Amino acid sequence: MIEVADLSFTVGGTQILAPTTLTLPAGKITALIGPNGAGKSTFSRLIARIETPPPGTVRVNGLDVAATSGARLARELAFMGQHTGLASRLRVRELVAFGRWPHCQGHPGPSDQAAIIRALRDFELEPLAHRFLDTLSGGQAQRAHLAMAAAQETPWLILDEPLNNLDLAHARALMAHLARLRDAGGSVLIVLHDLNFAAAWADHVVAMKAGAVVALGKPEEVLTGPVLSALYDTEIEVAAHRGRPLVLHHLP
Repeated sequence: MIEVADLSFTVGGTQILAPTTLTLPAGKITALIGPNGAGKSTFSRLIARIETPPPGTVRVNGLDVAATSGARLARELAFMGQHTGLASRLRVRELVAFGRWPHCQGHPGPSDQAAIIRALRDFELEPLAHRFLDTLSGGQAQRAHLAMAAAQETPWLILDEPLNNLDLAHARALMAHLARLRDAGGSVLIVLHDLNFAAAWADHVVAMKAGAVVALGKPEEVLTGPVLSALYDTEIEVAAHRGRPLVLHHLP
């Protein structure tokens, strides 16, 4: 599990994340939702220690994130942010292979090669494996970076808005892949703007607004009309479909 205690973050006197204490369950897909500027990306980056450790503590499967070496932490969690950047002379397979660095330090063995092949296959990148990254579409490049994070094969996978640039089929394929990881014992924290993807796939939902957690729980507990209407400051109706919430946006 991920345990967060009194975690906060301030930049230039502006509080981005209010003091936050919560637990993210292991073996689940947790969706982090909320309007722009809610602090979702900051929260996920703090957990992954992408940002300088601020006041408060984060423990991932019992490890104090601030006190754990980068090499050890990289075997416990993988992180993919919104802004991945592209190295023009890097091929897709080379990028995915970087996900194995925490395990082999640049000297991949048979198990590392197998993980790279699995990631290329799972994200439908085998035909693109030898393409340079700067020749890919935005969606293809996004899948390549997702494959790199998946190839790391860590207990926790943290993804910040990974559905950006993905078409509907590949977005659904990603969520199905995350569900398989969960069913195999993995844990996922994913920042999502599409509420129906959260409703359909998440086991646990954390809602944030103005740098604070305002609701958390099962999808049917958080993804309700009153909660979402207050969260997004607009009227939202929620129905049910196959036992899951179905979020409806009112037309003008």
